[in-house]
Amino acid sequence: MDAGKNKSSSTRADTDISNDELLLLPCLFQHRDLVRYLDSSRTIDKKKLVSTLNHIHFAGGSVLFHLHDPQYGEDVLIRAYPEPCLKETITCRWSKDDSLQFESYQFQHLVIVDGLSVILAPVNLRSISKTSFSLDLPDSIYTLGKRQARRHKCRNIIAELNQSGFMAKGTLMDFSPLAFRVKVAPDPNSSFLWFNPEGQITIALYRNKEIIFSGLCRCIRETFNLSVKELVLSPANRQIARFKKKKYRNPRIRLTPSAYVTFTHPFFHKTTRLDIYNIAISGFSVRENADESVLVPGMIIPESNITFSGKLKIKCKTQVIYRRPEKKGYFRCGIAILDMDIAAYRQLSNIITNSIDTNVHISDDIDVDVLWEYFFNTGFIYPKKYELIQSNTAAFKETYKRLYQDKPEIAMHMTYQKNGRIYGHASMVKAYEGAWMFHHLAAIPVEKKHTGLPVLKQILHYLSGLNYLPSVKFNYLMFYFRPENRFPNYFFGDLVRDFKDPKRCSLDLFSYKSYTKQSPATKLPEGWLLRECAPTDVSELERFYNHYSGGLLLDILDLKQENSEEETLEKIYERHGLLRKWKAFSLIEGQKLKALLIVDQSNMGLNLSELLNNIKILICDQEGLPWDVLSASIDHLIGIYETNTIPIMVFPDTYLEDKGIAYEKKYLLWLADIQYGPEYLEYMRNKMKMKLRFFIKFLVKTYLKK
Repeated sequence: MDAGKNKSSSTRADTDISNDELLLLPCLFQHRDLVRYLDSSRTIDKKKLVSTLNHIHFAGGSVLFHLHDPQYGEDVLIRAYPEPCLKETITCRWSKDDSLQFESYQFQHLVIVDGLSVILAPVNLRSISKTSFSLDLPDSIYTLGKRQARRHKCRNIIAELNQSGFMAKGTLMDFSPLAFRVKVAPDPNSSFLWFNPEGQITIALYRNKEIIFSGLCRCIRETFNLSVKELVLSPANRQIARFKKKKYRNPRIRLTPSAYVTFTHPFFHKTTRLDIYNIAISGFSVRENADESVLVPGMIIPESNITFSGKLKIKCKTQVIYRRPEKKGYFRCGIAILDMDIAAYRQLSNIITNSIDTNVHISDDIDVDVLWEYFFNTGFIYPKKYELIQSNTAAFKETYKRLYQDKPEIAMHMTYQKNGRIYGHASMVKAYEGAWMFHHLAAIPVEKKHTGLPVLKQILHYLSGLNYLPSVKFNYLMFYFRPENRFPNYFFGDLVRDFKDPKRCSLDLFSYKSYTKQSPATKLPEGWLLRECAPTDVSELERFYNHYSGGLLLDILDLKQENSEEETLEKIYERHGLLRKWKAFSLIEGQKLKALLIVDQSNMGLNLSELLNNIKILICDQEGLPWDVLSASIDHLIGIYETNTIPIMVFPDTYLEDKGIAYEKKYLLWLADIQYGPEYLEYMRNKMKMKLRFFIKFLVKTYLKK
């Protein structure tokens, strides 16, 4: 260790007994300057030393001894294992066959390195044998070089260094929040002659081939060797920008009783527990004592457990974002949640949201009978709709029981409740492989107070963290609503119209019609063909859709459906006793694609308007597709369903009207690419403020008139 490199801090430098030395014991003792500073060092009493030795014995640990070879004048460091210690003497077992090698050496000091400081105690040998030796404990026991933070030994951590083309690889030897110590050799195509210790260097750390840290560092110490170097690297950044900066942060709360996080530290592989200071849906902060700090910005923790009240545990993957000093020797560390499964996310969301507003509940237990009553009272199930579902009420009830009581990972619901009565409700289901769909959003006043905006606000909080979780596969958000419905049109419709970029968010208008199968089914005219969709058909459809709409519908449908080793959405639904699948068919005249018919299947009632249990028809040639040909195609596919009457949704919406075919209503399909989520959320929040100001002005004017 280059002890003379910085004389002004020699005490600290000289106590820097490296992990390399501890791993390769016995070895030459290169820290003789330690002895020089003993008179000016702090002392501890003998009782403290005895307690430390007994704890080391209890933990199965070892201590070090500084020995002097009188023949060659060399000093060495060896390892030994202490027996239970009483007051004046200590007995230690040799490590392996060291007794034969060092029986002629002079015992100088007992050395205990705890990662934070070094205990140095002069000792006198009393007796020695082939298995053990005994020594007298001194009255003067010194502690030297207290560090700013404890250093921890590391095992099995691969370190890779990169500096402008210079590459080196090795292992992480020890770690503190202030510095890494690595032992590396240059890549076969590199040389340490290329390494500039004054420049920044990128280090990447891996455990079991999984990255646990990557960041810029400065070299603060190095050994002068061209084959293998030991480098001490200090992280250059005290804060990292993990996600794009948002104008509005998720609300942070302090829970009572407070939660805590536990994890196996990725560097030194010991269990760590820290109390959570405050928490949000996207992360939390903790406070660390400077002496015992173990967090460094950029460090990835593959598995953390957030524990509430000692029982509820939420598992997640996290990363340290910042480390800031506070008063009284503490540091505040911010930790971002990188990933968790949807069930864990719902639990965390419910705890945080319910702490902000006790009336809001996310995927909490719900009385399904109360929910049905709410659907009828809000007019969501109107007479015409009930006429369609009344013959299958048992199936509808069973589906909603699975969605709301079993709470599978493909569904989410939010309610605004007071004394067990529902005043607001929103729900989502996973509709396609990467797309979640709002399939109900409604609210009624409670005590003359509107609940729609509070529900929407909490939905925005929920979505603001969901889109960052890779395991949820939340790439797109979709929402069907009627054009005359002012509330969603104000928020969702205006967003599309104001953004003016259909590849970020888009609106497509469909005509909706209940279709009854013709009996017997009409044959397709000669020259017409209905077949499973082929890649060439998708290419033709894309040309039409991009010209007519330019939106996101085809991205969501993913008609090419490239193979993936991950569990498909269909299999996930099956696992929960539910149905969800879709398949595309091409209607062709000669060699020209006329329309694409998408057979969407789900349990009856998964969506009460059957928006996921119908045939969606995308028409490429409105003029060249007669209704009777399209009708015959529908008759050939409707047999897939259990009923003879199913909804059809036709795009473009003008087709049925142009052909003189009656339809019941129209639906706008709102689609959003969730990677632009922060921009959507900011827009929605601004819209809420505008609507709230408008509502207040309206009340003031009304009151003044009265």
